[in-house]
This record gives sequence, structure tokens and C-alpha cells, in this order.
Amino acid sequence: MTSVFDKYYKQYDAWYERNRFAYLSELEAIKIVLPKKGKGLEIGVGTGRFSAPLGIKYGIEPSRKMGKIAKKRGVNVKSGYGEKLSFRDSTFDYAAIIITICFVKDPIKVLCEARRVLKKEGKIVIGIIDKNSFLGKFYQKKKSVFYKNADFMDVREAANLLKKAGFRKLAYYQTLFRFPEELDSIEKARKGFGKGAFVVISGDPA
Repeated sequence: MTSVFDKYYKQYDAWYERNRFAYLSELEAIKIVLPKKGKGLEIGVGTGRFSAPLGIKYGIEPSRKMGKIAKKRGVNVKSGYGEKLSFRDSTFDYAAIIITICFVKDPIKVLCEARRVLKKEGKIVIGIIDKNSFLGKFYQKKKSVFYKNADFMDVREAANLLKKAGFRKLAYYQTLFRFPEELDSIEKARKGFGKGAFVVISGDPA
């Protein structure tokens, strides 16, 4: 997967410009549960599209080309994979995994690593395209250069992984109730899941 993101990193980054209101809607949903203060890490930081505006100062990213763009956006990026984070235990106040979870080889290992580097009172925030949503089904059929190798999951699957990795007190928010290209304004996130295509799940270490 790293080679795909290295090859098409410009195409990836351009999506956020082309689908600005979908992107801004996702950011607003994440902001609801993301801590306002503290030291944060994004696992799979990409080009920094989420970390930079959300104030997440640290990121890990296997694609060097994407990581370079994230650095230009002010993120302190380390090259590496979520399955083996190069940080000490209890380093961060919160960790974010936005979309990335469907691309990793071992999701449970990534989540366990996230838990390891979180402080006792830390928080995990993940964002997924719900496999069972209209958009999730569309992406699975479309098989774009990015999503053809993605392992989509539904909200319950993601929640079960979080619980297995040792997280509790899960909270859910959803947005993107229409296709990204149809949006002409920022959508307000709603509690729960089942209607919005983009779902944010937060949890606390057990």
C-alpha cells in the first residue's frame, strides 16, 4: 500500500480540495471528541490534512512523499508503521487514526500500539468510512487506486477491535449524509451511527 500512496500522493491530496465541504464536515465531527489540549499523535498522518488543522503536532507515516507534505504543513513526522510505533509508553495525551485503519495489515496491533503510547487518562479517536453506508458500498464497488486494497469495516467491527485493544467508554458521531461531491455546505455531525458515511469513534484506555 505504501507504494500506491507514494505514487498517487498528489491525487490523494487533491481530493480534499475537490471535496472541500466533505473534508470540512469530517474535521468538524472529529473536533467534537478530540481533546483541545495535550500532546497528540496521528497514526497514518498522510499529507497532514487532518493533523495540521486539528493541531496534532506528531505523526507517523510510511509514505515518504506524503510525509514530506505533512512536514511542510507543520507536523513533526516520523517514518514508520502503526504496528510498531517508535515512541515510549505513555507518551501522548491522545492518538488519532483517521481512515488509516482500513489500510493497515494488522488493525488490532495498531490499536494496541496506540494504547501503549497513550497516557492512562488518554483518548483514542478513529475515523472510518462505514462499510455498510451508501458511500462505503460505493467505494467497495468502485475500487479506486486507494480503496481497491482497503479492508473496510463497519462500526461494530471497529468498536469490537477497540474493545479488544483495551479501550472503553466508546462514543460515536457521524457525518456525510450525502455523497461528497453533492455537498455545498458543512454538515453538522450527529450522535450515533447508521446514517452518516463517516463515523468517528472515541474511547478511553481501560
